[in-house]
Amino acid sequence: MPSQLWPYITPGIPDELFEHLPGIPLSQREVRLLLIAQLRLQPNSVLWDIGAGTGTIPVEVGLLCPKGKIIAVERDEEVANLIKRNCDRFEVNNVEVIEGSAPECLQDLKVTPHRVCIEGGRPIQEILQAAWQYLPPSGRVVATAANLESLYAISQSFSLLRARNIEVVQSAVNRLETRGFSQTFTAVDPIFILSGEKLD
Repeated sequence: MPSQLWPYITPGIPDELFEHLPGIPLSQREVRLLLIAQLRLQPNSVLWDIGAGTGTIPVEVGLLCPKGKIIAVERDEEVANLIKRNCDRFEVNNVEVIEGSAPECLQDLKVTPHRVCIEGGRPIQEILQAAWQYLPPSGRVVATAANLESLYAISQSFSLLRARNIEVVQSAVNRLETRGFSQTFTAVDPIFILSGEKLD
């Protein structure tokens, strides 16, 4: 459902409309669109977003799936409060913010997921493997990797878990920006987006 701040049914909220804090990750708009596409959401999907950062994914998914439920997991209290403020900005009321460290806090979540999004976390293999146990058959994990180590760790985890229908997409986005009197294209940091399904 659209909000006053974003009165459209399409995802792709401009980055500058979100409140953000220095040093806290923000999934940039174009990368966010690719990630949401890989989630393959249904109207009533339950999504766990682990390492939710600024809260861009919970907000976008909350607006796209008003009958769904989003659990945003974030270990830092200040960042968890930022997610809540961004949900309030966009009038999103189907997001629950859990302050806790994954994978330990996952056992305390009250609803099991259809989809899991992992946007960070140092023990990414442990997080992915723990979250996988809560997924039903046909459940889906989407994880992002900004460096080679994370890319390898996620790929290895998918192999160990025997994930099916694995897809890997790397974003390559350039934005037009004004610098002084000229306009130039500036690259958005490339991100790998990996997805896999649990079929048994």
